[in-house]
Amino acid sequence: MVARNITPPFTFTCFTDSRDNLRPEIVCEDLPPLDVEMPTNTKGIWPKARLWGPKLGNLKGPVLFLDLDVVIVGSLDSFFEAGGPDDVVLAVNQTTPFERLGQTSVFRFPVGKLVPLQEKFRTDPQGVADEYRFEQRFVTRNAPGRAKFFPRRHVLHFRQDCRWPFPLNYYLAPRLPADARIVLFPRGLLPQHAIDGQFGYKGRAATPLGHVRGLFSPERREKKPFRYLRHYIRPSLWVAEHWRE
Repeated sequence: MVARNITPPFTFTCFTDSRDNLRPEIVCEDLPPLDVEMPTNTKGIWPKARLWGPKLGNLKGPVLFLDLDVVIVGSLDSFFEAGGPDDVVLAVNQTTPFERLGQTSVFRFPVGKLVPLQEKFRTDPQGVADEYRFEQRFVTRNAPGRAKFFPRRHVLHFRQDCRWPFPLNYYLAPRLPADARIVLFPRGLLPQHAIDGQFGYKGRAATPLGHVRGLFSPERREKKPFRYLRHYIRPSLWVAEHWRE
């Protein structure tokens, strides 16, 4: 997806503890070391604190981080043009419209810029997690030089920006807005689920009528009827067009 949607030459680095079955052009690096006990019973993805050290494998300068479950649907060039090369730039978090909050599923930072965050986190990991709840709030509030943001419509949330509200979700497949560049799939609804027309791990692919009939099934997991009905999605064929080799 990156190769199809970027103009300048680039390198793609995967930090991983398993290098099996990866494409040969991917640069593999060990997970960056971080000698702290990660917080427990918190919602944030705090192991991302490994990225905040003075070194990040052999990478230098600005790095664009992408979660593995994002779908790239347009040019990535603008993600290297927003702000300055020394800025920390995050996607806008759409789930908190009244809070100036970033989203670390997609963010850019110069290697070593976030060392103060790692040092603060190391002193009391659980305390930091309890105060900020999400690692993206911690990054947004503490980024040196203040966090900047990518254009709001360039990074979209599949559930919020692409699927239709009830009852249109029974008639129309999720849409792909024209100005989208990256689509996020947080909270258990993965790209393959969208392709199949399945609302996350707890959902199942079904026809519109079949889903409505499931409202009366004793095996229905979602107990609230209206919530069950609005969780239906039709298959998203455009996700399959982009989510591929």
